[in-house]
Amino acid sequence: MQSKSRIYADPFLSHEDHFDRIPDSLVLLIFNKLADVRSLGRCLSVSKRFNSLVPLVHDIYVKIDRVITTDGGDPDETFNLSSPKPRNLISHLLKLMLFTILKPFNNLQNPNGGSKPLLPQLSHHSPAQVLKNFADVQNLKIELPGGDVGVEDGVLLKWKAEFGSTLQSCVILGGTRVDRKSFCSDQDSPVEDNNNGSMPESFYTNGGLKLRVVWTISSLIAASTRHYLLRQIIKEHPTLKTLVLTDADGQGTLCMGEEQLKDFREKPLAASASSNRTQVPASNMKLRYAPHLELPGGIGIQGATLVAIKPAGEGSSGSSSSRRELEALVGGAFDGPFRAAVKALLKRRTYLLEMNGF
Repeated sequence: MQSKSRIYADPFLSHEDHFDRIPDSLVLLIFNKLADVRSLGRCLSVSKRFNSLVPLVHDIYVKIDRVITTDGGDPDETFNLSSPKPRNLISHLLKLMLFTILKPFNNLQNPNGGSKPLLPQLSHHSPAQVLKNFADVQNLKIELPGGDVGVEDGVLLKWKAEFGSTLQSCVILGGTRVDRKSFCSDQDSPVEDNNNGSMPESFYTNGGLKLRVVWTISSLIAASTRHYLLRQIIKEHPTLKTLVLTDADGQGTLCMGEEQLKDFREKPLAASASSNRTQVPASNMKLRYAPHLELPGGIGIQGATLVAIKPAGEGSSGSSSSRRELEALVGGAFDGPFRAAVKALLKRRTYLLEMNGF
């Protein structure tokens, strides 16, 4: 027969809460590491102390895992992200992500007692108004549920854009097919096809060039739409130093640093006349192409394409300094095997294209 034992509190020990001895600066450091806005929302209801410290967090991460339509439908109805995305999804994303963000907030109770919600004023407000509860946001990252540009299975399309008040640069990496082999290559560097770096004639005749133009325009539209939808958040948070808007698919990333955010606030935003997005300025494009690349890790890319975009008049010369700027721009745009793909494509022949603003 097992003996039963009980643990009793030592009556001579103090009942002091040792967590209260942790300084606020250390608690804020923990909250900044936590970053996730939903978890921070739950922390608001833990204690009066947490309730006063959470709004002072510098680093915030907002992950949106579903989008809810409110256009004449049930506000609790969600889009199935595995099905084709509606055309107006990007215009709804930041307007409607509030419903996802607020789910943990809606159930929070006031630590001072009573059944009154802690943040009742957030029930029908925009994401920018949700972030108003954070007084000193410096680093903000928002992750959308998926990429904005629809591509077929097996097609590679990744982009990274930097904006100030308008587009400053954009790097696009694409491939008509990505093969993941069952074995891993022992080579540390990409293996290219052996030709002189020229595009084959079939690239022009079978729609290859047209496809790259479609990728480029679609990526720029997605980036400029994301940029436009962030204007209220940027305006109302002068403490912001970095802002990143990405997606769970890893398709596109919009980045803004401290100088770019300053430029955004000081210069008027040029909106496109045809839609709710920032106008893309006339730009120069440098395109590089390889029919096939074999990357470390057993990844092969068919029709690998690298496009670097800068506004017209910036970095358009062929000088060595311009070349170094280009390498710096595209070299750190992507991680993993795709960084190796960029490195290989930078050795290819460059084709210059011009694009009007739109």
